[in-house]
Amino acid sequence: MNIIVCVKRVPDSEIRVAIADDGKTLDSQGIKYVLNPYDEFAVEEALKLRETAGEGDVTVMTLGSDDAKETLRTTLAMGADQAVLLKGEPSVDGLGTAEKLAEAIRDRECDLVLFGKQAIDDDNLQVPAMVAELLGLPCATVVVELEVSDGKLEAKREIEGAHELVRFELPGVVAAQKGLNEPRYASLKGIMQAKKKPLEEVDVGTVESRLEVLELKKPEERSGGVIVGEGPDAVPTLLQKLREEAKVL
Repeated sequence: MNIIVCVKRVPDSEIRVAIADDGKTLDSQGIKYVLNPYDEFAVEEALKLRETAGEGDVTVMTLGSDDAKETLRTTLAMGADQAVLLKGEPSVDGLGTAEKLAEAIRDRECDLVLFGKQAIDDDNLQVPAMVAELLGLPCATVVVELEVSDGKLEAKREIEGAHELVRFELPGVVAAQKGLNEPRYASLKGIMQAKKKPLEEVDVGTVESRLEVLELKKPEERSGGVIVGEGPDAVPTLLQKLREEAKVL
């Protein structure tokens, strides 16, 4: 089974980011970058499907600069067979990114394309469905359970207040949600082997962007809490403040 996993290099969510002097981008000084957490589930699922099938390849692909090689090496250390770096600056426009990915995927033989459901830096949740549309393939997003057999796929999707079960024939596109699996850690052996695995570089040129970031700003600091009293006697005051000040009742 041949699988392509599309991943992204993103800022570590545990660090405090600063806005650059231009007011439109993040200050890269001191920022640690990692493999997008949702993409970890996609990589793990690809490895599991390959292991179950007993044959095939897992190719990991990303759009980015040379710095993204580190992220690709992480996936190779987890167990992916090869990696592809589409050299070009990522765009804030999800469609521009999707077009470059779809163009690269179209020329490769694969049974399944896997994504994380979204990247934690822009939270657009757009690219997997856009790539599927551009390739003319069926798509299941926010997937928490996945079964593949006899060229067919069955996926359980999270929707508001329920789950949705979808089926389609391969090839297709799937976007993984947290809970689909438990991503493995790279072993020392895997880290050493990753250095010898192929990492292809393809220059894809400028990524078209139809969007422009006008301004970045941090949310306002929250004001301190107010203690309205203790026990049942505080309930009338609490209700009054929720109704008249917070206006949530």
